[in-house]
Amino acid sequence: MPADALPEVIRLRIPSRLELLSVVDALAGSLCTRMEFDTDVSSQVTMAVIEAGTNAIQHGHRRDATRFVDLVFTLHPDRMEIDVYDSGKGFDLQGVNGDITSPEHLFDARGRGIFIMRACMDEVEFEFRPEGTLLHLVKRRPAVASTG
Repeated sequence: MPADALPEVIRLRIPSRLELLSVVDALAGSLCTRMEFDTDVSSQVTMAVIEAGTNAIQHGHRRDATRFVDLVFTLHPDRMEIDVYDSGKGFDLQGVNGDITSPEHLFDARGRGIFIMRACMDEVEFEFRPEGTLLHLVKRRPAVASTG
């Protein structure tokens, strides 16, 4: 993709059903290949996107399949941006930002999704709106070593 190229935008809307996350995973993986991300980076992106979709379905929509999760993948020459929208009421971000790496949280069944997204992506931003929650994820294309 040339540096001055317009970004490519791919949109996906799914009902809030966990079994449809395989579609999201396949699309994210395919787009990582298109971005020429290596296996490790592709795994990080797909893991973060699945976490984001899971959170939107389970927490934002409480698994209500009549509500939709919208995903927008924007491919830039130097990065992939992913927006995940749900119509849930949002949450207290500070309330889930505890140190899950401490021993007392090691075996918690929940609460690691945001930590995983932050570990996998270059940027993770939440925007809580009256109509729902927007999660913005960014993964930059790794710098390619020059051969010269």
